[in-house]
Amino acid sequence: MRRRPFATALNESLLARTNRRNDVSATINPAITPRELLNKVPEVTIYFWIIKIMATTVGETGADFLIFNLRFGLENTSYLMSALLAVVVLSQILVKQYIPWLYWLAVVMVSIVGTLITDNLTDNFAVRLEVTTVVFSLALIATFATWYVSQRTLSIQTIFTTKRESFYWLAILLTFALGTAAGDLASESWRLGYGVAGLIFAGLIAVTVIAHFVFKINSVLTFWLAYILTRPLGASIGDFLSQPRSNGGLGFGTIYTSAVFLLVIVALVGYLTVKQRQLAVEHG
Repeated sequence: MRRRPFATALNESLLARTNRRNDVSATINPAITPRELLNKVPEVTIYFWIIKIMATTVGETGADFLIFNLRFGLENTSYLMSALLAVVVLSQILVKQYIPWLYWLAVVMVSIVGTLITDNLTDNFAVRLEVTTVVFSLALIATFATWYVSQRTLSIQTIFTTKRESFYWLAILLTFALGTAAGDLASESWRLGYGVAGLIFAGLIAVTVIAHFVFKINSVLTFWLAYILTRPLGASIGDFLSQPRSNGGLGFGTIYTSAVFLLVIVALVGYLTVKQRQLAVEHG
């Protein structure tokens, strides 16, 4: 019987071991593939949406807290938060894997800066909310079109290259700016109030969910629609909780509202971090 070379036997042994490990991983979570393990954004679960909505709320109340409570003013707050956003997003792009706390810190920062962009256009440059809503909508459509032409996909389950992640964060920033404009347009310019505006956006999200799960509408389309709509929903919730009763809110203030939502975000991100580490151990 001809003896196989040692290197060949070793390679086959390692391959067999890897296959067995992948089989175990598939049994633990059949939906996970090696490519998905490299994805730079989290899996879309109920936790994703809870943290996303709370991050948008913090973006609204946090911006107000810095501008009014700490008296930084709109211009200084915009400079400060834009610089911090650049550092955080660059750090997120440079890391080689999804890190929960860094990713969600980036989302919170984008939420604040997206709010500030719209506020600057409205307050400092007197651009009407109807105009900013249309402009940000067109800018977002152009971003998606360029992204798709370049990468042939808009799925967030394939964010494993620098170019795709750059498109992703640009789209996220525009969704927050658009959501702020649309939310303020509905609640303030159209005088619907924060509570009514929040209910309208929640209803639109419910329609999107039904379209996805019942009518099987494209998952990428429904994801981005939901992502856009959760911004004005979160902003409406934040304003409804923090604004004084004279302005149609409950009067809890930006400090308490921001602190409570931040604590919940930290708790959920901590849970996801532990879960990710357990998953990493299971995958060797």
